Amino acid sequence: MPPFDAARKISAPLAAAEPLPSGAVTSEEQSPTPLPRRSFWQRFGRLISAVLAAVLIGGAAVGLWYGLPIKAVQITGNSHLSAGQVKQLAGLSGEKPFGWLYYGLWRATGLRDEPWVASAQLTRIFPDRVEISVAERTPVAQVRDRGGQVSVIAADGTPLPGAVATGPVISGWGPDRTQDALFAVRAFSRYNVESVTYTPTGITVQTGKGTIWSGDIKLLLKYGQAIETQAPVGRINLYPWGVSVQR
Repeated sequence: MPPFDAARKISAPLAAAEPLPSGAVTSEEQSPTPLPRRSFWQRFGRLISAVLAAVLIGGAAVGLWYGLPIKAVQITGNSHLSAGQVKQLAGLSGEKPFGWLYYGLWRATGLRDEPWVASAQLTRIFPDRVEISVAERTPVAQVRDRGGQVSVIAADGTPLPGAVATGPVISGWGPDRTQDALFAVRAFSRYNVESVTYTPTGITVQTGKGTIWSGDIKLLLKYGQAIETQAPVGRINLYPWGVSVQR
């Protein structure tokens, strides 16, 4: 029998681990590590910040509205329209004062739509004043439509409601030639134009010195001065090839 070796240790071989059945879940997979919970501010901080910012901005806007009201309105340039009408058209006739900081053209659309107003300039003067400068249209002629109704118009052809009848009477038939007639009114203004009649073939201008006709508006402008010498009591017809005078 061999001698005993005290240093030798007899160890049994380790048993091999049994293979996991197909589809089995390990203990690590069965118990995943839980994620840390997000704090209340992390979850809702951005939303709360946005709401607070909106409240602050809204409060500042309301404060400026009531803190800087329009207290004085200065109107210049109006003649036909009263100061009260201009204020109403400019959106400044309400019982409650409008906020100075927010006033602008968007509020004064009535001025843009008013036939009597050719142009308007709005100026805000800190802290509580608004100046409105108005340029009104001026009546220059009357237009008689085919039904016999007469309306007063400005130099650009805009009808002016409520205007006093003034200037020569424009009438005619066929395609509308009101702009050509207004051109003739301006061209012969120093001859006291009484009426302008248009047809598809030409324009007749009746003045205090006589009558002149032409089929071409440019000829009226070029040779219209002939009315001073050629037709003091007659009629001048202007053609591209010459002039005809009727006594």
